[in-house]
Amino acid sequence: MTIKGGLLEGKRGLIIGVANKRSIAWGITQKVAEAGAQLCLTYQNERLGENVRELAADLKHPLILPMDVGSDSQIVMAFDEIRKKWGKLDFLVHAVAYAPRQALEGRFLDTSREDFRVAHDISAYSLAAVSHAAAPLMAEGGSIVTLSYLGGTRVVPNYNVMGVAKASLEASVRYLAADLGPQGIRVNAISAGPIKTLAASGISGFGSMLKHHRTRTPLQKDTDQEEVGDAGLFLVSAMGRGITGQVLYVDGGYSIMAD
Repeated sequence: MTIKGGLLEGKRGLIIGVANKRSIAWGITQKVAEAGAQLCLTYQNERLGENVRELAADLKHPLILPMDVGSDSQIVMAFDEIRKKWGKLDFLVHAVAYAPRQALEGRFLDTSREDFRVAHDISAYSLAAVSHAAAPLMAEGGSIVTLSYLGGTRVVPNYNVMGVAKASLEASVRYLAADLGPQGIRVNAISAGPIKTLAASGISGFGSMLKHHRTRTPLQKDTDQEEVGDAGLFLVSAMGRGITGQVLYVDGGYSIMAD
């Protein structure tokens, strides 16, 4: 589905989490760019930075900045640069999650303290950290969108500590929505069905998860990147102006089914 330009004309947004062309963050990037937004993309390290710069070549005057969400100093530097270049921010897409590979197999019971800490720091706390940095740039209001998954509310085999981190992320969405609502800033999450991304490749048995989703979802199909991109556009635009603190499921209806 193609969205005509103009919906986000004059708006400026930050997308955190583009890794490659399969990234859900890239699907959202394409949709908001089509709608007229000027974008800033961040990258965690130089290896990923090469991918981001290559993808951003087709965007209109993008900002490309380094930012590891696990580093407070890098978050401060990136947002300082956005303030200097733009002076404001209209929306932010947080599409970052990570847990060590060994924590995404076997039993949740065996999760180490360090793996638990890392998963929550990168996958949940980082939303609060970047929202805190973004809020002063959203003096006229704005929208913050993050990405969750059904494993935050149900037990998904091998999702383990990431599911617990997503539960924390969804709770963070509600608390941040309450904190930032008086400033006119909305905070929401998209819970997408399983999609073949770089992050998903680290989950043991992901292929079986995809097959199960396809056979159980009412729409009898995989979730695709464009569908999530359209949902992201809806939430960051004025079309979603009355929605905050919510989790929007984009999973073909899988979440309504008894498993």
